[in-house]
Amino acid sequence: MSYSIIRNANYKKENLAGLYKHNERKNTNYSNKEINKNNSIKNYSIKQCNTTYSKAINQLINENNLKCRITKYTNLACEFIITSDKEFFDTIGEKETLRYFQTAYNFVASYKNLGEKYILSAKVHMDETTPHMHLVFVPVIHTKDKNGNDIEKIACSEYWKGKDNYRKLQDSFYKYVTENGFNLERGKQREIEHLSTEKLKQVTNYDNIKYELIQEEIKPLSTRKYCINISSK
Repeated sequence: MSYSIIRNANYKKENLAGLYKHNERKNTNYSNKEINKNNSIKNYSIKQCNTTYSKAINQLINENNLKCRITKYTNLACEFIITSDKEFFDTIGEKETLRYFQTAYNFVASYKNLGEKYILSAKVHMDETTPHMHLVFVPVIHTKDKNGNDIEKIACSEYWKGKDNYRKLQDSFYKYVTENGFNLERGKQREIEHLSTEKLKQVTNYDNIKYELIQEEIKPLSTRKYCINISSK
């Protein structure tokens, strides 16, 4: 039985340029030998970011009056790696693979009342052994100020605040995708935690990613007919 897999990583301002380059395949060379650049044209976007992540976050701050005290220690973005195993995707086929990632996108938009507008990018990589989605979002919470006024602010620590937050994420994601018709298994806690880590290493090669993220200057995004935006409005 295949597993539903969702993993999170947090990023500070200094990491955003490299993250953007990696997700949008802006690097020339990759130490991750799983990447077949001849197949990168098959990658597609559930939501396209038409500028760099840093510029997109600045736009969100200005347009939505987001509260945030930005320092070099501030986590401005989170990234979910969403996938399963190769056998699962081979079995369900291309159309259902796209629906799986769209379903995952919808889950993130609704999880903790985040809101779709705070998702910066959702990029599906089809150029590695196992299809997977890099979904980058700004951890915005909806709260009140000291005067009781409704405000929105970037607060990664508060977004993830609470006991067993990661387990709750896994449980909620599993429930959501299975209710949407995907035959996946949540598994026992220890078993799925271990499997998720191993699968994450397989699809992203985190041991090499820091090296790759700093190798090339950012180049302008080119418009590809293969990059589609099918996000719900």
